[in-house]
Amino acid sequence: MKVPVNEPLLTQNAKKYVNQCLDTNWISSAGEFITKFEEKFCSFNKMKYGVANSSGTASLHLAMLSLEIGKGDEVILPAQTMISTAAAVMYVGARPVLVDSEIDTYNMDTNKIESKITKKTKAILMVDLFGHPVDYKPILKIAKNYNLFTIDDAAQAHGAKYNDKNVGSMTDISCFSFYANKIITTGEGGMMLTNNKKIFENAKLYRDMYHNKNQRFFHDKIGYNYRMTNLQAAIGLAQLEKIEKFIKIKKMMAKRYIKNLKNVKGIKLPIEKDYAKSVYWMFTILINEKDFGINRNQLMNELRKNKIDTRTTFISLNKQPPIKKWYKNQKYPVSEHVEKTGMYLPSGLAITNKQIDYVSECIKKIHKKYNL
Repeated sequence: MKVPVNEPLLTQNAKKYVNQCLDTNWISSAGEFITKFEEKFCSFNKMKYGVANSSGTASLHLAMLSLEIGKGDEVILPAQTMISTAAAVMYVGARPVLVDSEIDTYNMDTNKIESKITKKTKAILMVDLFGHPVDYKPILKIAKNYNLFTIDDAAQAHGAKYNDKNVGSMTDISCFSFYANKIITTGEGGMMLTNNKKIFENAKLYRDMYHNKNQRFFHDKIGYNYRMTNLQAAIGLAQLEKIEKFIKIKKMMAKRYIKNLKNVKGIKLPIEKDYAKSVYWMFTILINEKDFGINRNQLMNELRKNKIDTRTTFISLNKQPPIKKWYKNQKYPVSEHVEKTGMYLPSGLAITNKQIDYVSECIKKIHKKYNL
């Protein structure tokens, strides 16, 4: 049996809406589905304004531009995350300031944020890693005390909740990705949300080359071509109609994996904090070589032999060549531990119970093989 690490689940309405775009010739960055998708996604997250764009990374870049963060500024963010989070900060000439992770959720450790604040700090950029919400309350309190902007990279956590509030609804700006492996997908794409009209208007201008409102092809600032197509928005709208179903699938997937693997020594399973309702974007486990019998990389190789595709967790940002110049002598032990021992199992929306059970049984057999 072949099991991909992720496979999206597209709906019938996705085909219907895309065909509508084709039938009407509205296939580029204008068309009714752009506005509909923005409005519906804002409504789902209880936010006022949405700016659909070309990727989650573009959303983060638009956030930096809209908040006028630039050269000489600093933005605090987690060390354990996709490089896009830090790249957007660096695009505007600012410096990413890293915070180590919690050992249980792998999100940024809120107890280590305040010590990173300087006179140059402009914002705290949090990430809801692998679909589990970060602990917002202390972060928002710190931001208020120091008059800092808050940005939520919610790319991996569509529909996750923090004390019954959607992630992406509690910060100055929130950013989402609609890449093919996300809960809501448009193939490629993203969206930036805010309740601030000025930020919203600024982001819209930056998204479309910063055309002057009164004279097209006159550009007050350097803008970017970050537009989403009507075709993508059509798919996104259809996906959004099924988001509750998709979240249910993710939770059932996690429940089944946990049941199957809970007694396997050497595997650290994901947890869900009391304040959180995780959407388990990717079912992430950590491998203890001593107890499991082999290390993470060896387990991935063994699973590959069984036609099971997996992925490692992110390489800690302090080790990334464009960033490590600032962190040569600094260690982020929890983030680096997650990097070395973490992996995620097949977790796509199209996964079946049969596939989950097959992956689980293969892991058990591999564990038994090295623990005779």
